[in-house]
Parts: sequence; structure tokens; C-alpha cells
Amino acid sequence: MDFTFQVLNNTRGIFKKIIENNALEDLNKIPKGFNNNIIWNIGHVLVTEQLLAYKLSGLETAISEDLITTYRKDTKPQGNLNQAGVDEIKGLLVSTVEKTKENYYDGIFQNYNAYTVSTTGNTLSNIDEALQFIAIHEGLHYGYVLALLKAIKN
Repeated sequence: MDFTFQVLNNTRGIFKKIIENNALEDLNKIPKGFNNNIIWNIGHVLVTEQLLAYKLSGLETAISEDLITTYRKDTKPQGNLNQAGVDEIKGLLVSTVEKTKENYYDGIFQNYNAYTVSTTGNTLSNIDEALQFIAIHEGLHYGYVLALLKAIKN
């Protein structure tokens, strides 16, 4: 799992830099032809990791229920996020993955409620499969963020 955690750390670092290198207005902008924005995508990967790793293992998440409600699957931006909200997401990007890694190696993910992913149809049956899918999911959203950046900058 070391490689999967390395990928997750690297992807989260990229998301953090995107937040740092773009204006609040651009993070919130929804270009024509899109249905969400950069900060929603970043919040969504944060929430999805917590739900797939912790909730499906019957454990408490490290994020608030408000974040989960705002960024879970089948949601979309509900207005512009303020700087404090952006800072909250940015602050959680690295710490949550580090905590997941620590908890993984401490062996706390003992139980797992199987979940079939709607996008690919794959069933996640244990924490290892969940973490592998989380890395793929974050890569998909990184691609979406790159498309949003290109649309915003043109």
C-alpha cells in the first residue's frame, strides 16, 4: 500500500498547489459547459476518501458532516465558497491522507461494508480495494480540475 499512499500524497499536494496558485474567484468559477468548479472537485475527493475508507469501515470520519453533505456524490456547488471554506479544505487535504495511512498501518480498518461504485461498477470489498479506487477517483478529478483550469484561463 506504500505506493498507493505515495500517489494519494502527491495528488493531494497538487490539489493544494492549485488552491494556492489560483484566485478565490477562479476556484469558484463554473465555466460554460461545466456543472461544478475547481474547489468543489477538491472538496469532493476529500469527502469521498473519508466515506470510502472510514464510513464503509464503520468508523468515524475526520471531517464534519457539513463537508460530507456539501461535497458527497450527486452534489454540486451551492454558491461561492468563501476563503475560510477554501482554507478548511486546503488544511484537510494532506492531514486526512496522513491519518488514513497511519490508521491503515495501525490496522484499524478491520471491517468493510462492500460497496459497488456507480461509475465503474466495481465492488469494493475491503480497505485495500477502497484505497486503490480512491487513488483512481482522485486522478479522474485531477483531470477534471485541469479541464476547468483550461476553460477558466481561456
